[in-house]
Amino acid sequence: MGRIKQLSKHLINQIAAGEVIERPSSVVKELCENSIDAGATKVSVEITNDCKDIRIADNGSGIHPDDIILAFSKHATSKISEDNDLFDIHTFGFRGEALASIISIAKVTCITRTKDFETGTKVVCENSEVKKVETGCAVGTIMEVKDLFYNLPVRKKFLKSGNTEFSYIQEVVQSIALSHPEVSLELKKYGKTILKTTGQNNLMQTIKEVYSNDVASNLKEVLKTDNDAGLKISGYVSTPDYTRSSKKSYHMYINSRSVKCPVFQKAIDTAYKNLTATNKYPLIVLNLEIPPHEVDVNVHPTKKEVRYKNTNQIFNFIYSGVQAGLSNYHERKDFKPNLSPFSKNIQEPSQEDNYFEKTKNNSSVIQLPKINDGVYIDEETDTMYIPESKMEDFSAQFKSFSEQKTIFEKPKEESSVVPKDKIIGQYHDTYILIDTEKGLEIVDQHIAAERYNYEKLLDDKSIVSQLLFVSDVIELTPEEIEIVKENLPKFEKFGYGIEFVSDKEIIFRKIPQILNKVNPKEIMSEILDNIEGDLDSMEERILRTTACKASVKANTPLSVWQMEDIIKKWRTTKMPYTCPHGRTISKTIPHKQLASFFQRSM
Repeated sequence: MGRIKQLSKHLINQIAAGEVIERPSSVVKELCENSIDAGATKVSVEITNDCKDIRIADNGSGIHPDDIILAFSKHATSKISEDNDLFDIHTFGFRGEALASIISIAKVTCITRTKDFETGTKVVCENSEVKKVETGCAVGTIMEVKDLFYNLPVRKKFLKSGNTEFSYIQEVVQSIALSHPEVSLELKKYGKTILKTTGQNNLMQTIKEVYSNDVASNLKEVLKTDNDAGLKISGYVSTPDYTRSSKKSYHMYINSRSVKCPVFQKAIDTAYKNLTATNKYPLIVLNLEIPPHEVDVNVHPTKKEVRYKNTNQIFNFIYSGVQAGLSNYHERKDFKPNLSPFSKNIQEPSQEDNYFEKTKNNSSVIQLPKINDGVYIDEETDTMYIPESKMEDFSAQFKSFSEQKTIFEKPKEESSVVPKDKIIGQYHDTYILIDTEKGLEIVDQHIAAERYNYEKLLDDKSIVSQLLFVSDVIELTPEEIEIVKENLPKFEKFGYGIEFVSDKEIIFRKIPQILNKVNPKEIMSEILDNIEGDLDSMEERILRTTACKASVKANTPLSVWQMEDIIKKWRTTKMPYTCPHGRTISKTIPHKQLASFFQRSM
């Protein structure tokens, strides 16, 4: 082995660049994040020369002329200054490595000006050497990266085709756009605009600009806050019946920073468990706001990995937020904990604390629902009536209530088929056809009933069972007998009574009442089928099987009232998108699509 010697500054930067700058998309990510850190509201990215030439322009604060040389030095940054700053990161960059790494593997020109100077500064960097001159330019910064990896032929050789590398760049720009709807981003390839967002600070609008209106129409809003812990999760998730074949559409952010977080991902997967088909994944755009001192982003040079102080708390918070969004529960956006105790809606009562409200046609009177001693609420007008004698007590209660972490409200359930909906009939004795406002809705009768039965069984604290005076003897293998023995409490929980008549035979003494027409042999066969030793899933398998066997089958003729009953119950479910196995329940063909097929105008 040779003697030890000090590496050159240029070689040190090239080694560091291997961690920070993996490919052209890494350059785009680092420079765009610098632009956002500089307060830019407009960022333009232009790609040429098979992604080896990159130009990024912004209208940010610019770089002070006295700091420009230092900006391209290793570990030089304006974003942190002392040890404690590492535990209170509010910017995307803070290591001071990106620019030094980029100029060691590419030819870089930087033109920048701050609002305090009439002229700007032009800096030319090559082989880690920096030269600057004065120049005229607008406030902001333009970074031109030329001939990326020109002095690292091995790294250059391992780059993929220009189109593939551009797809990675497009993913980065999309991700930044979705995390910063307040910033207008434009991506150009050889002068042609590929992606452009308007920066209206409206996430839904940005999703439409990045993806499409069709994608946006299949999203559910997620909004949950925990004021005590300083947590907030917001964004959108797709309905379980609108999925993709990979997790590339998982856009997860921590304080608007794109991350690859197993905890975050596991929380999402758990929320969608039993809602999507195998190998199908939702589209996710979620941002978790968390106090900076509660999360460590200084784990890896790319800052993609994070660690939390309280991992379980974060998992449960994300999971419950996503589940609430999918269940049509929304945090009231108009709720402000620091408001005065009484809003305009709260009114003093009429005489003698009697509260009556006439119906709209004034034909009768109804008593308002009582929510506390002497306090009544009109749900239609969201008006609360409080007797004068109770005002002081209620004020204290309201103050305590206003400090609660979150308030959720659930849209009123549809009591039946929506009034404008009309059941047309049954197709192939399997699908229910409904005329809706949006178009022709086709509902699989079995899957819709299965979803309702599944949720009902899940919510029922005590399931009604039916005794069986005569039951077929069911023969099982020794392994299956052991599985049943170990899971007897789970069978009991869902209304099954099992008796062992020999070392390899069982009989059912009772079954859930909703399965009174089902052969017990079918039930046990379905439950044990492909269990593959996964005992943790036994309770879920029992639940699914019970719901499935209790549901109306395909190829079953139904009367109109039977169809109405199925649709009515299905519409009241929390997750009306898919069955417990992940199969889509309904499909709507829009009126316009049907009209177009028949060459009609709408």
